[in-house]
Amino acid sequence: MALFRRIKESLAETAIKISGVASIFIVVLIFFFLLKEGIQLFQTERIGNFLFGKNWYPISEPAEFGILPLVLGTILVTFGAAAISIPFGIASAVYISEVAPPRAKEILKSGIELLAAIPSVVLGFIGMITVVPWIKSTFHTPTGLTAFSGSVILAFMAMPTIVSIAEDALHSVPKNYKEGAYALGATKWQTTYRVVLPAASSGILAAVMLGIGRVVGETMAVMMVTGNAASMPRGFLSPVRTLTATIAAEMGETVQGSDHYFALFAIGVVLFLITFVINMTADMVIHRKRR
Repeated sequence: MALFRRIKESLAETAIKISGVASIFIVVLIFFFLLKEGIQLFQTERIGNFLFGKNWYPISEPAEFGILPLVLGTILVTFGAAAISIPFGIASAVYISEVAPPRAKEILKSGIELLAAIPSVVLGFIGMITVVPWIKSTFHTPTGLTAFSGSVILAFMAMPTIVSIAEDALHSVPKNYKEGAYALGATKWQTTYRVVLPAASSGILAAVMLGIGRVVGETMAVMMVTGNAASMPRGFLSPVRTLTATIAAEMGETVQGSDHYFALFAIGVVLFLITFVINMTADMVIHRKRR
């Protein structure tokens, strides 16, 4: 029996190692595929003009491939979505984990998991008929298709991820932490704020970063409610276009091997690097907290 158990453990460890190496290998392959196609743009276009140019006119004569408006649009929408989803998501996770009665907890968790299953295009339609008109009438803007509309919809999409993972992190805090705080005279809210939240901070941070990753990578919903205008954003109440929306909207119309085609792959490289930096930053913060 002991030999059989050791063989099973060895096989499991080998399978995990192979899976990890395969995952890293696939990610590296994706990056080099994007880089192979995207780098060809810089045979005719300066990298400075590409990164900091203010005009995205890929079919004009001469064509202009400045992605600064797209980067700023992505940052604006992502920042707005994070500002809405993070506080509401963490507060909801705390309520479900620490306050809600058992019956309400089961209903809320099931509802949140159901929200995560709604297709993004459906949320985009909901945003077009509810959020967009509300923003237009409330802020008296020429159009409700703005960065703020995208932030609201993307926040709604990110919250199920944040709430679910953060709630699991809070639930996994050992009970003796809470019992020790209660024994020292702390109230329930003092225990939650000073003991439970710090103990679960690594898991909460992971939930936040996964939520932001969902926001950065979203395409359809953000295309439908942000106006899809490739111009320099003037604020949250102006139409914008994101990096992902640009790739989705234009890839099907480009000539393979053209500068426009290579520019879209270069945008993919930029998007890959942004996501990589976000994940690496989160990983460094998590490991620093664990020391």
